[in-house]
Amino acid sequence: MAKSIADLRGIREQMQEHVDLRLQDNTQAVADVKAGARSVKNHILVCGGTGCVAAKSLEVIDEFNAQLKKHGLTDEVKVVLTGCFGLCALGPIVVVYPEGFFYSELKTENIPRIVEEHLLNGNVVKELLYHETVKEDGIGCFNETGFYKKQLRISLRNCGLINPECIDEYIAVDGYEALAKCLAEMTPEGVIDEILKSGLRGRGGAGFPTGLKWQFAAKEKSDIKYVCCNADEGDPGAFMDRSVLEGDPHNIIESMAIAAYAIGASKGYIYVRAEYPIAVDRMQIAIEQAKEYGFLGENILGTGFNFDLQVRLGAGAFVCGEETALMMSIEGRRGEPRPRPPFPAVKGLFGKPTVLNNVETFTNITWIMLHGAEAFAKMGTEKSKGTKVFALGGNITNTGLVEVPMGITLREIVEEIGGGVPNGKAFKAAQTGGPSGGTIPHHLVDTPIDFDSLTAIGSMMGSGGLIVMDEDNCMVDIAKFFLDFTVEESCGKCTPCRVGTKRMLDILEKITEGHGTMEDLCALEELSPHIKESSLCGLGQTAPNPVTSTLAYFRDEYEAHVVEKRCPAGVCKSLLQYFILPEKCIGCTLCKRVCPTDAISGEVKQPHVIDQAKCIKCDACMDACKKFNAIIKK
Repeated sequence: MAKSIADLRGIREQMQEHVDLRLQDNTQAVADVKAGARSVKNHILVCGGTGCVAAKSLEVIDEFNAQLKKHGLTDEVKVVLTGCFGLCALGPIVVVYPEGFFYSELKTENIPRIVEEHLLNGNVVKELLYHETVKEDGIGCFNETGFYKKQLRISLRNCGLINPECIDEYIAVDGYEALAKCLAEMTPEGVIDEILKSGLRGRGGAGFPTGLKWQFAAKEKSDIKYVCCNADEGDPGAFMDRSVLEGDPHNIIESMAIAAYAIGASKGYIYVRAEYPIAVDRMQIAIEQAKEYGFLGENILGTGFNFDLQVRLGAGAFVCGEETALMMSIEGRRGEPRPRPPFPAVKGLFGKPTVLNNVETFTNITWIMLHGAEAFAKMGTEKSKGTKVFALGGNITNTGLVEVPMGITLREIVEEIGGGVPNGKAFKAAQTGGPSGGTIPHHLVDTPIDFDSLTAIGSMMGSGGLIVMDEDNCMVDIAKFFLDFTVEESCGKCTPCRVGTKRMLDILEKITEGHGTMEDLCALEELSPHIKESSLCGLGQTAPNPVTSTLAYFRDEYEAHVVEKRCPAGVCKSLLQYFILPEKCIGCTLCKRVCPTDAISGEVKQPHVIDQAKCIKCDACMDACKKFNAIIKK
């Protein structure tokens, strides 16, 4: 137990050597390997994030331990469970330190070979490495690759580096040092001033200044105050918060304790959706460890400061990502928003002053307190300081988790970090902010990624989902997808959101089914501002964004659906027609035989035709004709 700050620093000194192998510069270690020298000791870091666990990374760990025991290497080589490395599409991921050699897509049957050839004999198994690390002059460290080179990891600095289930490893990388500094050297007002100077804005979507929110809560007089962490991540394609909770849970605990000290709170809640079982388990483990070590509870580090923390599970309602709905849920009531003002900093959880920040916002607090507000403010842009974490998905080569400095362009993220759009397809657009955000078209690909620049083009930062779309995506269908999600997740409390979004969805469905009119486009444009201006919470206020942005930048696609009854991307089924090209059809009758509705007619060795009235657009004929490609749809 760390009864004092001296105890904390004693633990860190004991553990420092434990993680030094992973923190040192990899350059010399790689050079040693090229020169034929071998490392005496190795750390094998295996990703334990949800994606890699699903790909059987825990079985990889078991096999490594079995093989190390078999070859008598357990004293020389340590296997470490970690959080997410970022390149989620390449799991299970294994990184061998001190060189930083990056193995990807491993299977248990690969492990004996890695142990025997790499760890025993010093011969790296090149064909199992992440291909971008294999160069003409040998093997490079993974952080030199295109995916990692432009990233700046602040929020994710410990993910993929330490064991999230071991508090000692967190302490070894300066864990709980920021809390100790605040309690011993700073006043609550001083802590808030530091956060204000840093320019940190909330990473949950709205971008409200974090220090200002804390300042409001600190000024309130109350017998009890609360600190809450919003981990109710519900955007389609978003997994940033989950990865942090899985890979660095103690960072959230420490940051929440600092916030509690700053505003005078004694109790906190982490609200996380129950669909994140690994994140919930590791968060619970971290809380128990923090209590055991004296970082939670009474008289923390002997300073007289008291703070306790609990996890609360959400049932998966997207609306509970809105701060007042989240608090209603913690209170045991139906999760739906309430009018503001009063804002939570004045009257929040159980009617008491409350600070609520999302996971990513909290991850920056400890870094700021350790390195200073000025260092943080130097990163990013004038009005958007620091970095931003994105879940990069969709039609992109490198699917995964990235952290970049604010102000980087969308092009840099898509082409350099993401590796571009695969299969030779053209980049068409990107959706930021999930259902609350907007579409960024290809001609704005050089837009800087920061709060104000995205707002100016009709999008928003949001919590951090970034979905890439190519030429085969229908933008009307994309808008319909996000609006369908919003309608499903609306709590129904206010009429503009409950009725207005459903009306917009009905219009989009009408358009994609080929029954739309130009008046429908006018109706969408008329409904959108009314819903934005009169909805009670952020869910309804931002719900029209995917529609308004796609209408603004891809109106020609909407008009093609309405006027020509055609989907240019070939996605909307009701607008598709299948044709047999007579010059390619050899009359083999394969398509005719597989058609479930007898829509195809023709004689053997003669071109066939499709009866459009009978065709149900099932693709069976196209699958049957792959050899000749005589069937097209348009």
